[in-house]
Amino acid sequence: MRTADVARASGYSLQQVRDLERLGVIPPAARAGNGYRAYGPMHVVALRAYRALAFAAGPVVARQVLAGVWRQSMPDAAAAIGDVHVRLARQRDEVLQARRALAAIRAEAGSTHSPPPPAAEDRDALSITELAGALDVRTSTLRFWEQEGLVHPDRITSLRARHYAPHAVREARIVAALRRAGYGIPAVRELMGALGHADGLGEADRILQVRLDGIAARSVALLRAGSDLAEVLAAIAGDAAGHDASRPA
Repeated sequence: MRTADVARASGYSLQQVRDLERLGVIPPAARAGNGYRAYGPMHVVALRAYRALAFAAGPVVARQVLAGVWRQSMPDAAAAIGDVHVRLARQRDEVLQARRALAAIRAEAGSTHSPPPPAAEDRDALSITELAGALDVRTSTLRFWEQEGLVHPDRITSLRARHYAPHAVREARIVAALRRAGYGIPAVRELMGALGHADGLGEADRILQVRLDGIAARSVALLRAGSDLAEVLAAIAGDAAGHDASRPA
């Protein structure tokens, strides 16, 4: 097959086929006597697998996985592909954990029928040391969350000590739950911003649902890549068997 044939069969451009070969995503093409590239059906299979894998795990991971499998044994290559499934499952678990945490906080907020009087709110306030102990985080972590605009304590006394009223305690609890669920600071900031809306917890839950839907779509893409990836693994196993058969007894 010529480069144009592979491009047509895979849906990539001529330059993309050459670039993906250079990056090791597909094995090197043989060279005909005139110096032109000569591809085989396995190159098309590998490109199809890369397309689905790139959607499921991102192009960087897809390049790393496919460039690696051609240099690995079949069991190691299968394990590398299996790791992509594990990574998606872990991301789904993180979203579900965050949703459970937000649901618990929503239920707790719903059980409070009216805001506490100022005196009670002041009595329920925590110092930074007390809140850090309650959340099992460092005081420096709480300061960092404040710097990032995720938590908003009050300042009291001439020493400007941090004073975490119930609203700030609630913010800190949500941030702690999201961080433990594996969310990075940018994602936490997005969710905390949603909480500022009229239906804050509902909006945050909708954001998490969108992420769950995205993970489901990527999981389907990974399943769709399965038959092509199986052919790649079979080719690797066949090459390994061929090398073993060529060794002297």
